[in-house]
Amino acid sequence: MGETPWTIERICDALGHPALSQRFLSEINRAPAHELLAVFARWERIAKDTTTAVRRGRDIAAAQEQGNDPTASWTDATDRIQAAAEQLKARGAA
Repeated sequence: MGETPWTIERICDALGHPALSQRFLSEINRAPAHELLAVFARWERIAKDTTTAVRRGRDIAAAQEQGNDPTASWTDATDRIQAAAEQLKARGAA
């Protein structure tokens, strides 16, 4: 059995904040017919990303409650990102 299909109501619920839900409803209601699917698909992706982030946050919190360090296997990319940002600044991109 597959996942529950995404509906307007389910997207509103997944967004988790009334202002976001209102923005979604406003965009879907104002979209011309030929753009409805694209607007829906964009907000469906946002809702999926939000749901995944919430789930991941809850998993991290649960791991911390059990005394585990959920970040132990994460790679620290701070130096690499800062070096790339400096290169971009040096080229005048920022």
